[in-house]
Amino acid sequence: MSAQPDTDHDARIEADLALIAEQEALLQFDRFDADAAFELGSRLRDAATAYGTPVAIEIWQNGSPLFFFAMPGTAPSNADWLRRKRNTVWHFGRSSYAIGLKLAHSGDSLAGKHALAERDYAAHGGAFPLAIRGTGIVGSIAISGLPQRDDHGVVVAVIAEYLGIDPAAVALPG
Repeated sequence: MSAQPDTDHDARIEADLALIAEQEALLQFDRFDADAAFELGSRLRDAATAYGTPVAIEIWQNGSPLFFFAMPGTAPSNADWLRRKRNTVWHFGRSSYAIGLKLAHSGDSLAGKHALAERDYAAHGGAFPLAIRGTGIVGSIAISGLPQRDDHGVVVAVIAEYLGIDPAAVALPG
């Protein structure tokens, strides 16, 4: 018996990818500086605390770190996940979760499809493009430590709230 395609799963991925594209288009800043990074990073820390799981958080702009925080209980691997997710955002100009979903949907990998070493890139949720309206992507905002959909969701929710947008209006279902 041949395997049947999971059309429900495929439809969920396609719906998530469409919503993530909307998130990326909507969640852009008019301006961004070190003070905004500190405020946003602090809000991410507060939001992540509610999960009861240690996370690491970073915000980079124009190749420079503006914010880093590692909760007690994180490991050096969390910082490495942040680096790899950040590299993915910079390479593709998309959230790391969108790239992971696209690859899962097509059955490809970073190494197979893009010749990118998984030692340096991670197509897992948690890194989101830092975009300035009218300028484009100038950095990334990332979290590591939660399940990847939650990593993505908490970053999106905190950015939305910071920008005065209802987080529920841009959240992925479930």
